Amino acid sequence: MSTLDTPRMSDIARSVPEGLDDGFLLESLPVGVYACDAAGLIVRYNRAAAVLWGREPQLGEPHERFCGSYRLFDLGDTHIPSAECPMAIALATGQGYRNERIQIERPDGSRIMALVNIEVLKNTQGQVTGAVNTFAEINAPRDAGIAAQKLAAIVESSDDAILSKDLDGTITSWNRGAERLFGYASQEVLGQPVTILIPDDRQDEEPEILARIRRGERVESYETKRRRKDGSLVDISLSVSPIVDAAGKIVGASKIARDITDRRRAEEQKDLLLREMDHRVKNLFALASAMLGMSGREAPSISALVADLQGRFRALSRAHSLTMPNGWDRGMEQVATLHALIYKVTEPYLSDQAERRFTVTGPDLPVGPSTVTNFALVLHEFATNALKYGALGIEHGQVSIDCSEEGESICITWREHDRPNDIGEPPEEGFGSRLVRATIEGPLGGSFSRTFTSDGVEIRLQLPRHLMSE
Repeated sequence: MSTLDTPRMSDIARSVPEGLDDGFLLESLPVGVYACDAAGLIVRYNRAAAVLWGREPQLGEPHERFCGSYRLFDLGDTHIPSAECPMAIALATGQGYRNERIQIERPDGSRIMALVNIEVLKNTQGQVTGAVNTFAEINAPRDAGIAAQKLAAIVESSDDAILSKDLDGTITSWNRGAERLFGYASQEVLGQPVTILIPDDRQDEEPEILARIRRGERVESYETKRRRKDGSLVDISLSVSPIVDAAGKIVGASKIARDITDRRRAEEQKDLLLREMDHRVKNLFALASAMLGMSGREAPSISALVADLQGRFRALSRAHSLTMPNGWDRGMEQVATLHALIYKVTEPYLSDQAERRFTVTGPDLPVGPSTVTNFALVLHEFATNALKYGALGIEHGQVSIDCSEEGESICITWREHDRPNDIGEPPEEGFGSRLVRATIEGPLGGSFSRTFTSDGVEIRLQLPRHLMSE
């Protein structure tokens, strides 16, 4: 039963100057009505009141004071003793109540939410002679239940991991998104400390988060790592909010965790691309300087030097285009074999005496269109380093490339002889070497090793045969 309004007790009270008669408690009212004397004893009630209470109080009995309910609770589920209920306070203060919300518990344990209006009755001298309480069930519990069901459905169907915990950090709820992200079924984690999800090196995060929740603060879009059931780590964006009860008391926290692995990977790829662009631009300036010096040593005149440099830069442009995506769609001559690709990429870095300083041996194997871009990038990097720091940077330096077949693998060995004496093994792997390693061990699915010798360097690549022809 629900009502929008209850009768004003002042209107009813005016028909009873100083007392009550049986006509006062109108049985036809669709709301509960009862009256107490100045001492709080229940002296009258109607049938609707008994239905709402779930019981019939005994009139005039000392223990039947202030209210006929089995028990009363506030909105925060705290028990209200009868001596502290709204009727008792109204009689003690002489002040009535308007639209007070309260929970009534019946003897069978069921509860209803009631809207209470209390009118205090006074005699002509202003003395309190009793009070009348008009109360009715309101729809808040049913409406709240429907809303709770809708919210639960939204939480359960969310792609994000949504969980809750109490103020001790114990997990109290766990949706399907959390199961997918962390690998635990709900029955495995409910009642467990939330720290089972936190890596050992991040255990100090939880006390700080709980401290902020206790202060009523929210944690917004906090990026961190969490541990799955299988022990693997996952990058997440975490939001944490306090959970409050009906009385406004903070009783726990809700967490929403979103997997940001793909976003992190995209950011890392973007960062790698930007660093690669920076690396290539610097290399182009270094190459221009090295080519100028190499051509200058051999050119008989300024005009010959200009013509030689123009030819080299055009060749460099053609080779550089091989290292860009979709290079085959730009009208270039197609490089279909391993030897042809090596010569095409290294051509701009060599002098007119290339036949004597640069050799390629071994089987001339086909190179597929999906492999050529990555492999051209690797060769481009080797030749750049050879010109800047290695054998191609000095007059008599030698480079040899040996191609061989070993079972299901293709092996390519790049050897430099007569490197400059003042260039030794670098103290750490530079960006170019990291780029080569990432390309060989990533898209090409092979292995990369580099060994420095007394007079040069040996680089060995091993690639799956089936990838070379794709």
